[in-house]
This record gives sequence, C-alpha cells and structure tokens, in this order.
Amino acid sequence: MNAASAWLHGRTAHLSPTVRGLMWAAGSGALFCVLNATMRGLAQQLHPMETQFLRYLFGVLVMLPLVGRAGWRAWRPKSLGGQFTRGAVHTVGLMLWFVALTRIPLADTTAIGFTGPLFIMIGAWLFLKEPMRWERWLATAVGFCGVLLVVGPKLGLASTGGGGPTGSYHLVMLASAPVFAASFLITKVLTRTETAGVIVAWQAISVTMFSLPMALWVWQAPSAVQWLGFAVCGLLGSAGHYCLTRSFSVADISSTQSVKFLDLIWSSALGWLMFADAPTQTTLLGGVVISGATLWVARREHRGDKAAAAALP
Repeated sequence: MNAASAWLHGRTAHLSPTVRGLMWAAGSGALFCVLNATMRGLAQQLHPMETQFLRYLFGVLVMLPLVGRAGWRAWRPKSLGGQFTRGAVHTVGLMLWFVALTRIPLADTTAIGFTGPLFIMIGAWLFLKEPMRWERWLATAVGFCGVLLVVGPKLGLASTGGGGPTGSYHLVMLASAPVFAASFLITKVLTRTETAGVIVAWQAISVTMFSLPMALWVWQAPSAVQWLGFAVCGLLGSAGHYCLTRSFSVADISSTQSVKFLDLIWSSALGWLMFADAPTQTTLLGGVVISGATLWVARREHRGDKAAAAALP
C-alpha cells in the first residue's frame, strides 16, 4: 500500500492539495459503490448484523499481511482511545445503514447518504475551525438540490401513505448520515497523529469487536460463495477507507465533500446492472446537477490553490 501510495503521489505532485484530496475522495466513492452493491446482495441472504461483522472481519484479515510485513510496532496507534471511539460511533452508523440497505434501492441509499456532507461541513466549521469558502457552500447546496430531485418524490410518496413500509427505512438510512459524519470528523482529527493505514486497520478491528455480539445472536453459517463475497468486500472496504483517509490527510475535509455526489451515478448504474433498479428520470436529472456542481467546485478550488501558491514569497 505504501509503494502504491508513493507512486500515486509522484504522479499527482503537480496538482494542488485540494484537487488531490478530491481525487482520493472520488476513488473512495467508486470503491464504496461497488462495496455497497456487493453488501446489498449479501445482506439479502444473511442477517444485516452478521453481514456487518463479516465485512469488517475480512477487513482485518486483508490487513494482516501488511501488518506482518511492517511489524506490529508500526501499526500501534498513538491514540487507542480515539481509535475505539471512532469505531464505536461508526458501528452505530453501520447498524442503521445495514438495517435499511436491503429495503430501498441502491441509488436511494447513496443519495440519502449525500446529506452527510452537510453535517460534515458544519461540524468541521464548528469543531475543527476549517474555513468555509462560499464555493464549498454553493457546490454542496446545488448538489443537495440534485439529491432532492432523486429522493424527494420517494419520501413524498411514503409520507402520503403510498410508499408503504419503505418510507420508514428511508428515514432510518437518513438517520445514519449524521452518525457517519461524526465518525469522519473523528477520523480527520486522528489523521493529525496517525497514518492512514493505522486508522483503517484499527477501524476494522474496533468495528469487528463491537459487531461480534450482535452477529453471534443471529448467526447463520455462510456458504462458500458468501465467504468469497465477504473476502471481496474486505478488500474493497479497506481500499475505500484508505483512499478516504488519504483525502482527509491532504486537504480540508469540507473541500472534498462535493465530489461524493458523483457516487449517485455509479450506484445508479450498479443498481440497474445487479438488481434491475432502473434509474428514474429524476435520478438522471439529479446526477447531471450533481456532476456539474462537483466539476465546478474542483476547478474553483484548483485555481484558488494555484493563486495562493503564486502569492507566496
């Protein structure tokens, strides 16, 4: 992982920190979309709590070769309490997320998750004292309008009684967003003293430990194909969290949030291919709005960073 990271750093060294952060965040989003699609298929076959446990257990197993090669001391955290606090918060968010995952379309899952950047930016502004440029607020507001184009009709249908029981699951998924935002803010704080690899490894360890009691309560023996699926999820999840943590370490957390809206396009495509969830016209329109906001803020941030660098003596 370190060799690949060094190669990528060399290839992107000419870019501004914000653009590199956006690229790490975009890569993370693509990996998580594939992960979410795979997890949705597994969660339809096994209990969500068991699925959550096995996904993070394999995340630990994936990291073991890296830990063994570098030695345990290289992976010892400087703040063990911070690692387990982040793990506990993330576990709560995962419990809500997994309960709703199989009940709503994949595109809706992703779109509802886009409320997270609002909580993250406000939290980063309040607690981390990160600057909030008007471009970041505007891009997030426009992107959120795109999300409303996707989710609004479904929530409106549920609220009038026509959406059936799925409306409550949309709200459960929505409740996971501020919890995940708190987890990501803790991650941002941890990047000040911990490496990305250490944070990813200890997240997998802590979430696995917190999820084990719930998994044992509903345990069902997985098949060979399901074991293979969880191994793939372990690889995807560890790689996605690594990319996400790297984005936090190279740029302000608030500056990378707008790129998450691109996930809607990828999740819509995967939902259609894997679950026959054909994207609606409002989903496609929302994707266009979201993509435009993301590309615009990336260009503005890049120009701003270049101007700031040129002004330095």
